[in-house]
Amino acid sequence: MLKYDVSFVLLHISAIMIAALLFFMLFLKKKKQLHYVFSMNIILVFIWSFGHILEVYSTIRDGYTTMGFVNLYYFGLCFLPISLLYTGLVFVRTRLKFSIRDVLLFIFPVFDYIMVITNKSHNLFFVEYSIFNNVAQYGPYFIVHTIISYIYILVGISFLLHFSIKNSGFFSKQSVLIMSGIIVPFLVNILVTFSVINLPVYYTPITFTVAIICFALAIFKFKFLNIAPIALQRINDLISDSYIIIDSDWLVIDFNKTFTDTFNDIFFVYRNVNVLKAIEESKVASIKTDNLMEANVRAINSNSTVKYEAGCVVDETMLYFYIELTPIFSHSKYLGTIILIKDITELKNQMEEIQRSQEILMEKERLASLGNLIGGIAHNLKTPIMTISGVSKTIEALSEEYRDSIDDPLVTNEDHKEIAEELLEWSRKIGPYCSYMSEMISAVKGQAVQLSENSNTIFTLYELLSRINILMKFELKKFHCELVQDNHASIYTELKGDLSILVQVFNNIITNSIQAYEGEKGIIDFKIIPRDGKIQFIISDKGAGIPDNIKRKLFREMVTTKGKDGTGLGMYMAYSTIRGHFDGSMRFESEVGKGTTFYIEIPVYREVPDEAKQKE
Repeated sequence: MLKYDVSFVLLHISAIMIAALLFFMLFLKKKKQLHYVFSMNIILVFIWSFGHILEVYSTIRDGYTTMGFVNLYYFGLCFLPISLLYTGLVFVRTRLKFSIRDVLLFIFPVFDYIMVITNKSHNLFFVEYSIFNNVAQYGPYFIVHTIISYIYILVGISFLLHFSIKNSGFFSKQSVLIMSGIIVPFLVNILVTFSVINLPVYYTPITFTVAIICFALAIFKFKFLNIAPIALQRINDLISDSYIIIDSDWLVIDFNKTFTDTFNDIFFVYRNVNVLKAIEESKVASIKTDNLMEANVRAINSNSTVKYEAGCVVDETMLYFYIELTPIFSHSKYLGTIILIKDITELKNQMEEIQRSQEILMEKERLASLGNLIGGIAHNLKTPIMTISGVSKTIEALSEEYRDSIDDPLVTNEDHKEIAEELLEWSRKIGPYCSYMSEMISAVKGQAVQLSENSNTIFTLYELLSRINILMKFELKKFHCELVQDNHASIYTELKGDLSILVQVFNNIITNSIQAYEGEKGIIDFKIIPRDGKIQFIISDKGAGIPDNIKRKLFREMVTTKGKDGTGLGMYMAYSTIRGHFDGSMRFESEVGKGTTFYIEIPVYREVPDEAKQKE
């Protein structure tokens, strides 16, 4: 006999709790699709419970069951399985776009409810309805209804349970609550449906209320709906780089162990905390959030990965990081961002060490070049100085002779003119030597100054060739070699870079060619050819050539064919200079006993034809 008892009070309590939960869900801000689907579960359970309450009140008051109220609660009962199935699907897919296949899933619950409301005409759902399970007699379709409803519910709940365990662990609070919410209603529903125990059928919605409350605790207390969906679970704790996943509000959804290990001493984050706020409240003031926010906006707008470098000071130590932001979209809707963080501190330190080593090598090369310049100055100026010294002695002797002849009656006017002519002749010999010395000093001065400091200037091909000729003149003469130039380019062609360094590169190559003749006379061909916006310099000799074991390492290591007389810096630095300072290229061909040819190409800054320059 139906009466107001404890079970009826529990039905009211469950309906009130469901209504309160529904009220809370409706006023929740920033709802996602999963929140809306879950709200539908709550509404259907409320309809189920409320329909039973109306049914019980009607039965106690009138003495019979009003089937309209039965049809009302069966609406919630028939459509709850499909709602739970979609809850699981939305959680897996993050965002669900209803397709024809998804709509087809509604065929069964719609047909199910039609069978309920038309039961009077066919009695396939139940032959005799009763609120007590041991009195009710069910029709053959009720078995179909029960089996398919369980399939829907089991599939939806299995999605929730599987990915809850995957994301937060089997024994996490979220997973335990979900399992509890599944086990209680299923056990009671099976016991009631198959009349194992005699209970009113409204115990089923009461137990489903327990399930919904368990889910609600997982949602609001343990942030179940903020567990990263499967679309965001592509990276795991085994990777070496740190990553953190944020949602559209910069709330932390997930991160890996590497991130915790790397940044635990800098700032502490946990799920559902605002990462920007965590950074700003950290003990490291040098971490800037503006760059991170700006990079994320660029990544979202372009729907592509955005990368940048960042640094911070921790305990007086500079740390460097390479940050990649990859936005996550589902059906054109922005869901969040994967922030991949690579610690490049060690790499940065190694690069700085390499740069320091290169600077030391460059300094050594400059010193070697300055040494060569000083040697060149000594040799180049020695001849003119000695000549001028000899001329001065001759002029001095002639001057003394002229002085002594002034009062000598035997010295005629013709003799005086002859002495004067000799003085003039010897004086004229000084001019060319002084001019040469002035040119030499100017060239050397410019070369020495620019070797001490890097400077990118615009210079002409004429300036380059003039310096090479002046600085190499003595060495070529000393070793009886001849530099034969074959220029096919305008001498006014403009190049850009450090002229002194480029001169030193050519001087090194020409010096090597001189030494390749091993003291014998030789010709060094120097050809200049314009080629597709570049100038190609070809320097070739017919000397000893380069051994095969040196060829392989010439541009990659400091190697020399000169034994203790060579440093191996020349070609190594020449290659680096052409590539690094002039954005050019350098290669060579060599055969032992037949000679070597070097090919150097550098970009032209501006082409100025000879005719155009002459018109200026």
